[in-house]
Amino acid sequence: MSDLFQAPQRHQPLAARMRPNSLAHYVGQSHLLGKGKPLREAVERGQLHSMILWGPPGVGKTTFARLLAEECDARFATLSAVLAGVKDIRQAVAEAEQQRMQSGRNTILFVDEVHRFNKAQQDAFLPYVEEGTVTFVGATTENPAFELNNALLSRCRVYLLRSIPEEDLIGLLGYAQQTDDQLRERNVYIPKEVLAKIAHAADGDARSALNLLEVACDLAREEGGRLLVDEDVLSEVLSADVRRFDKGGDYFYDQISAMHKSVRGSDPDAALYWFVRMLDGGCDPLYVARRVVRMASEDIGNADPRALQLALNAWDVQERLGSPEGELAIAQAITYLAVAAKSNAVYSAYKRAVADVRRDPSYEVPVHLRNAPTKLAKSLSHGAEYRYAHDEPDAFAAGENYFPEEIADREYYQPVPRGLELKISEKLQVLRRLNSESEQQRYKKKP
Repeated sequence: MSDLFQAPQRHQPLAARMRPNSLAHYVGQSHLLGKGKPLREAVERGQLHSMILWGPPGVGKTTFARLLAEECDARFATLSAVLAGVKDIRQAVAEAEQQRMQSGRNTILFVDEVHRFNKAQQDAFLPYVEEGTVTFVGATTENPAFELNNALLSRCRVYLLRSIPEEDLIGLLGYAQQTDDQLRERNVYIPKEVLAKIAHAADGDARSALNLLEVACDLAREEGGRLLVDEDVLSEVLSADVRRFDKGGDYFYDQISAMHKSVRGSDPDAALYWFVRMLDGGCDPLYVARRVVRMASEDIGNADPRALQLALNAWDVQERLGSPEGELAIAQAITYLAVAAKSNAVYSAYKRAVADVRRDPSYEVPVHLRNAPTKLAKSLSHGAEYRYAHDEPDAFAAGENYFPEEIADREYYQPVPRGLELKISEKLQVLRRLNSESEQQRYKKKP
């Protein structure tokens, strides 16, 4: 008979039940924790140091921090940057100080999602990390160089944890099936090919792989006196599954970057691959459409002005028709941009102009270029001596200056010898030569 006053036993998910209790059972990260690796040897010697564990979800950041405490006989304390504040940090440090005074044990303070702490919260750790009051272990999915203070980074070593290879995930799933008491009691049979597909769907995430396995076992169908997870059960499990694509995180920007660089590198096949990868992960096609418009100006520019129009058309199709017609139009634009003539001349000219405007003083508009809408403006000679280009030979006022006088010789736009910009370059050379000749004649006429 159950005790009415006894709390019910808390159910632990499979991923929690399979958390290893020693480095020997830790899956993945052989580049850091393989035999003979410096970090592995430091852990085995009990040499603690503060660190940042950077990697995607489900690769063992929390698990490693716990094992670090076990191997080094240290107290393990944890904070979540999502919920904790400076008050919680101070309380955790006070408990660590008390523990060290009473038992002499060090404390590993594990901070999950440390990138979510603001500057003041990150700064709160500095004196305690510096003094060794706690061994700080932060976990993050974001690039620490962008998300963490330099002061905190300088006191920690950064370790990059990688996605877990499929063969390691298959081994983990098989091990779970054989050793987990709850799975064995249920007598669930899972063919090796199904385990392989679960590992593939987990996309390098051990926690996701174990969660998928547990759900699959819950949905297993009875056959021949046992429970079976077959292809049909797996299809049901994976029906709502999406690949890893952290919107707004490093995975998001890495894949966008890969697509952009593929277009710039004139590889339509790779560009399409990354586009589909982003769609597969749940990326908004309109975001990609906006980036494609950017690529058309930044990397193709006037070498092929049709690229910008095609990119805008693809964006319009996506907004008007949605999926799947819109995605196909974006794919068309991406492949066109990838094979189009490339030029960053406009992009480079724009950046140089921006740099000059931010650096230089606010030069006055030359009098001959100023507007003259009033009698006062006209009396001040605004617009006087302005040469109307359409009244000049070939609609070009040779020698006319449109810059402030102080920077009259600036040149920003340098077309490349590709695509339409080849013709633009030829015309600019002629116009600039006419300007130079006009300047020389004007100089000769001066007394």
